[in-house]
Amino acid sequence: MSGGGAPTGSATSVACAAALCAGAAAWLVAARDHGRQRARVLFVDGPARSPLRVWRERAGARLLGHLRERREWLCIPVALLVAVLGASVLPLFAGAVAVPLVRRWLRGRARRQERERREAGVVALCGAVVGELRAGHEPGQALLAAVRETGVLGAAEAGVSAAARFGGDVPAALGQAARDPGLDGLAGVAACWRVAVDGGAGLAAGLDRLEGALRAERRRREELRARLAGAWSTVAVLALLPVLGLGLGAALGADPLRVLLHTPVGLACVAVGGLLEAAGLWWAGRIVRAGEAA
Repeated sequence: MSGGGAPTGSATSVACAAALCAGAAAWLVAARDHGRQRARVLFVDGPARSPLRVWRERAGARLLGHLRERREWLCIPVALLVAVLGASVLPLFAGAVAVPLVRRWLRGRARRQERERREAGVVALCGAVVGELRAGHEPGQALLAAVRETGVLGAAEAGVSAAARFGGDVPAALGQAARDPGLDGLAGVAACWRVAVDGGAGLAAGLDRLEGALRAERRRREELRARLAGAWSTVAVLALLPVLGLGLGAALGADPLRVLLHTPVGLACVAVGGLLEAAGLWWAGRIVRAGEAA
């Protein structure tokens, strides 16, 4: 009996030891997780980073910011790559010529985006003024609150705010601000304000109708732009066809860059093709922009 009880007692001891080890391991894991949670609470920004890593992140963000502001200079690396592949300096001259053209195009697109942002801000300004008026505020206070909320007036905000705060000529200030690109709708706000002051009409009702008209006009332009998106896609595809042709020629082993950049016939084709490409892009863009302005 005693000989049979020894293995049983040994197995029981092993089981108890294993249970204790498992409990200790679970406690250590729980304690470590709790410590991590406390660290996350105490150090919201995470563990301390090395100065080298911080400098590298800041330098990368600064470089990306410069590239975003000067994207036209990306034409130079692309031209350099083509010059290396074609063993010619002509792509470098083409890249240098493309830099101011691309800069002009990017600035024009930025101006259009800023104008659209301001137009949307004027619509929001009308809605904010209507909301403030219906909440029981005075017209001047309502305009001040709407101007601060939307921040759409830019440099003209000081003049409009001063006129609204000190009882100046608000319609004149709004009319002056309406001369800036994208703020044309402020002329309607000035007209509603003048009619309300001179004729006693309800300012909230007039601005409400103006907001609806401006919103409908923006919706019409957006629908027209969506319809013209197919035309812009066609223009982009046609503009990229020469690049596709170069790729197909290289895949077939024809070495098109050598032919285009090192033979008289190829140089003539590059000159004529570049002029036709530029003329086609300009003409297609003019047609699409005329459709958007209609």
